[in-house]
Amino acid sequence: VLEAELFRIEQYVEMVLSYLRLDSDTTDFVIQEYSLDGIVRQAVKKYAPFFIHGKIRLDLQPLTEKVLTDEKWLVFVVEQILSNALKYTRRGKISVYEKKDGETGAVSLVIADTGIGIAAEDLPRVCEKGYTGYNGRSDKKASGIGLYLCRKLCEKLGIGISIESKEGEYTQVSLHFPDGS
Repeated sequence: VLEAELFRIEQYVEMVLSYLRLDSDTTDFVIQEYSLDGIVRQAVKKYAPFFIHGKIRLDLQPLTEKVLTDEKWLVFVVEQILSNALKYTRRGKISVYEKKDGETGAVSLVIADTGIGIAAEDLPRVCEKGYTGYNGRSDKKASGIGLYLCRKLCEKLGIGISIESKEGEYTQVSLHFPDGS
């Protein structure tokens, strides 16, 4: 339990530091081609104890695509999405897979959970700074900054982000990489 609390504190400190760096005039982006598999595995490894402790199954499909991005910041985004999925999934699984558009060749990374979902009225606002929604207020564990940081970082990296959810059933977050990325 103490280890989990220290991990949470470390995550909040990391979020605050990321928030502070986000609006700086300089960026430390290093844009290169990276394997989605390598990026996702870094994030999954960090959260492995939470999958085990929470008895949440990980359905990690083969990830074969490469994308043009900044590794450090994309790992941060994937970690935030996994963190939310684990926080709001009491039982079931979290699936991670890629989709490729047959016409454009655009690649999407999808992270879907079987958690409590997001209320339809909260869905349009979940990426706003400080917005916690009904689940965050009732759970008292939400900061309202994680998905905001994800959206801002995705904007800076040229990655689209979309969220689908049905309350009581699932949430699916998709990261859409530019065509030919």
